[in-house]
Amino acid sequence: MKRYCLACDLKDEPALITEYIDWHTKVWPEVMESLGAAGVLDMEIYSLGDRLFMIMEVTDDFTFERKASMDLANPVVQKWETMMGRFQSTLPFSEDGRKWLPMERVFWLQGALGQ
Repeated sequence: MKRYCLACDLKDEPALITEYIDWHTKVWPEVMESLGAAGVLDMEIYSLGDRLFMIMEVTDDFTFERKASMDLANPVVQKWETMMGRFQSTLPFSEDGRKWLPMERVFWLQGALGQ
């Protein structure tokens, strides 16, 4: 199993942030199914103001490229992504316009303790 942590910004508009969070209490079943089919085992999204942080645990054969290809072939996922795009902003340092960018781990307590 692999873990990825990603960050994304929302548009800094309180009503849009509230609506984005509300949508994530009722994610469409087809979107949930597509995540599982791509190899996503667990996913959490946290928010702080207009910043989002996602933790994904995935199968060993998961790749973002394969997931993106599957998403492009799924019209329901495309509709969801278009809708979510209304709320999201590109991070200022995104070189290719992607909204969710992988984060680099800079500290690990377990590793720091030598376990």
